[in-house]
Amino acid sequence: MDISGEHVIPANRELVWELLNDPEILQQCIPGCEEVVQTAEDEFSAKVVLKIGPVKAKFSGSVSLSDKVHPQSFRISGEGKGGIAGFAKGGADVLLAEVENETQLNYEVDAQIGGKIAQLGSRLVTSTSKKLAGKFFETFCEIATQKAGE
Repeated sequence: MDISGEHVIPANRELVWELLNDPEILQQCIPGCEEVVQTAEDEFSAKVVLKIGPVKAKFSGSVSLSDKVHPQSFRISGEGKGGIAGFAKGGADVLLAEVENETQLNYEVDAQIGGKIAQLGSRLVTSTSKKLAGKFFETFCEIATQKAGE
């Protein structure tokens, strides 16, 4: 499954970079997230409850950041396991460009899923993933706007 998108965030690139690397901010933005803990400089663990169609599961996983070019790009890679519901693993390339005191964020996600969630069909999983990304960025933009005004 491949998903890409772009969002304009009403904050400068340096602030967006800082927020994307803050576990507390990420926990607030990730739909269904119960916990994000920094385990090493560029590594995090997370617990997320997701519902995709009729399947609801608690996923535990790890995330790492690599190929970091401050403050313009990085690769995020992760893996989560949801017991009988299945697993998800993959990564995303994130690019940040400063555009007139705002930041344009572009991302390209490559992911693999297995288990019950894979049996739901790629159309449902892809549409749910896009909806979750939309919720993430809606919350992230609200927080970035607030922080930019401080």
